[in-house]
Amino acid sequence: MKRFLTAAVLAASALGVTSARAEDPAKLVTILTAPEPQTQLMAMVLSFQAAKQGATPHMLLCGPAGDLALKDAPASATEGQPPKDMSPQKLMQAIMAEPGAKVEVCAIYLPGKGADASVLLDGIGVAQPGAMATAIIAPDARVMSF
Repeated sequence: MKRFLTAAVLAASALGVTSARAEDPAKLVTILTAPEPQTQLMAMVLSFQAAKQGATPHMLLCGPAGDLALKDAPASATEGQPPKDMSPQKLMQAIMAEPGAKVEVCAIYLPGKGADASVLLDGIGVAQPGAMATAIIAPDARVMSF
């Protein structure tokens, strides 16, 4: 039995199979398209909690959720929600302060609004489709979609 376990460990190592290591936390890719403030806030709550537990957050905001990224965001993005009077945009900004965090709007969001990156909050970028696809399929990534 001991030889079998040793052989199994060696085979797994040779194949590149590794377990998750504490020094390499998972990446959490959150794709948010929902227009409802409560759904947007819940996506932020879960992403923030995951970041506090060691995950590296990467958020992609598309469609109506892209409005969270705007300097002149609608009230639905900036008004506090119960139970803690937190807004989706405010919690998103807290996520942005987490180590390695990245928040981006979809590549087609700004052209669809007839705007450029100057309308976005500081620190928010425009996702490149190839790079975003790479983030989504990364072996250490978890994907949430709202």
